[in-house]
Amino acid sequence: MTEICLRIAHLYAHYLNIYGDRGNIITLTKRCQWRNLKVEVHATALKEAIDPEYYDVFFIGGGQDKQQQVIAEDLLANKDALTKSIEGGAVILSVCGGYQLLGHYYKPHEGPELRGISLVDAHTIAGNRRMIGNVVIRRDDASTLVGFENHSGRTFLGEGVQALGRVVVGNGNNGDDGFEGLAQDVGGGRVYGTYLHGSLLPKNPVLADEIIKHALKRRYGVVELSNLDDFVERSAHDYAVTLKA
Repeated sequence: MTEICLRIAHLYAHYLNIYGDRGNIITLTKRCQWRNLKVEVHATALKEAIDPEYYDVFFIGGGQDKQQQVIAEDLLANKDALTKSIEGGAVILSVCGGYQLLGHYYKPHEGPELRGISLVDAHTIAGNRRMIGNVVIRRDDASTLVGFENHSGRTFLGEGVQALGRVVVGNGNNGDDGFEGLAQDVGGGRVYGTYLHGSLLPKNPVLADEIIKHALKRRYGVVELSNLDDFVERSAHDYAVTLKA
């Protein structure tokens, strides 16, 4: 019997880990281990080449503009490998600053425009208003996601790019169009982007399992995940739904 192993790359873990974003890695790891699935996690460094065939999940977190400036050029150097991996079936989850760099560019208040890797049709411009507070979004299947946003970047999705959800509480991508994040198929893989910190996945176990299942499919086909006792996670989620911005 084939041993199932989820291979996770935590991109620039030592630079982009604001507001507890590492909790997303912990959640993916524990939800696999509780099901007796093997997990490998590797924190990538600057100047480290990415093997497009090896990883199933990529995670890139948030940071301040100065951290984004440090890693932007290096991320561009890995553009082809990341694109090949996602098109081949891998999944990438990106939060805040990492989310912004998956689009075409991020224009900060000061300094040069940072080129993104154009994995998705989106761009981000620094705004004049900081968007801070609790967020609740509703997905197309009527489920909800909860988190906390703290950003001035205003992200705009291109025509046909699917948002992660519609804003119920909070600001979302730009505070105007009512959308938050993105969830877009790219080839055989999937790209998730969001401004939801907090961290995102501990309070949203359904999304965590969605990512795990999609990521495992490229190597093992459809994998049915056993049910877990998510009472604590769902209680945190349900309470967060009641919070105002």
